[in-house]
Amino acid sequence: NRYSVSISGLVNKHIQLSMDDIRMLPKYNVTATLQCAGNKRTAMSKVRKVRGVGWDVSALGNATWGGAKLSDVLELVGIHKLSSVTSLGGKHVEFVSVDRCKEEKGGPYKASIPLKQATDPDADVLLAYEMNGETINRDHGYPLRVVVPGVIGARSVKWLDSINIIKEECQGFFMQKDYKMFPPTVDWDNINWSTRRPQMDFPVQSAICTLEDVDVIKEGKARIAGYAVSGGGRGIERVDISVDGGKTWVEAHRYQKSNVPYVSDGAQSDKWAWVLFEATLDIPPNAEIVAKAVDSAANIQPEKVEDIWNLRGILNTSWHRIKIQNTSCVSRSKM
Repeated sequence: NRYSVSISGLVNKHIQLSMDDIRMLPKYNVTATLQCAGNKRTAMSKVRKVRGVGWDVSALGNATWGGAKLSDVLELVGIHKLSSVTSLGGKHVEFVSVDRCKEEKGGPYKASIPLKQATDPDADVLLAYEMNGETINRDHGYPLRVVVPGVIGARSVKWLDSINIIKEECQGFFMQKDYKMFPPTVDWDNINWSTRRPQMDFPVQSAICTLEDVDVIKEGKARIAGYAVSGGGRGIERVDISVDGGKTWVEAHRYQKSNVPYVSDGAQSDKWAWVLFEATLDIPPNAEIVAKAVDSAANIQPEKVEDIWNLRGILNTSWHRIKIQNTSCVSRSKM
């Protein structure tokens, strides 16, 4: 009951908001996928060593978040919707967490987004207090967290303590010395963090979830299913599946909701949420199954992880590949 979040900085009015104050604002439900920038890092580390948690394909989650829109909250301090700068020169909104971390030398975790995104109601940035219809739990940011749809998960700050309106983007560690995209030629001995902007939108991504490397399956047909998602509110136009390493392709069925046809950028589609896909195909011996997605802006996943390798192992959006065997091959190898 004593929890509150402060809003200050380059605004004419500084306030302290209790949870009751936030709950009095209009509540919105937004279905959105939050994805760690390091999703699929393990595959990148097989090319060359990278630093970071060895995520496979599951460093993401899809949920319906409930809370107040940040654009409504900022109006309480006199910042109008669709503003790109405040009267005092504020251009960015910084979120500061209760959580403290060694990278900030014991200081709080923090991140920021541009003011024009924060004040855009269609960007659906939330101060969320519910997840899937229930009070958000501690692991996911209780009592209040930021949800920035379409952007890498590092910007959706949990356990929110304060909001600052600032002139330049946040100078915190995870904005300035992490989560930036460098080319394969840059390594720890020649990196210059200031040459890259903090990563925001996530590129188009997909992964197969029904099968894993070295799975052994029966001869015949198999269901190949998984997820596809893109940043910036872009829909998924197509998901292609190959069972021969990318020589031939079949388009998978896409869906989000039961009995509702999915249309990329359609009125009934959740633009911030993942799209599920499936295809049932004949699986040849020693198959290499591949998935790749195309988003509504015609962005397509790169074929080779080598081409997008980077020292932190982020944004591995290369084709997802699974090598499997079927039982007849295994039986023959044991004879």
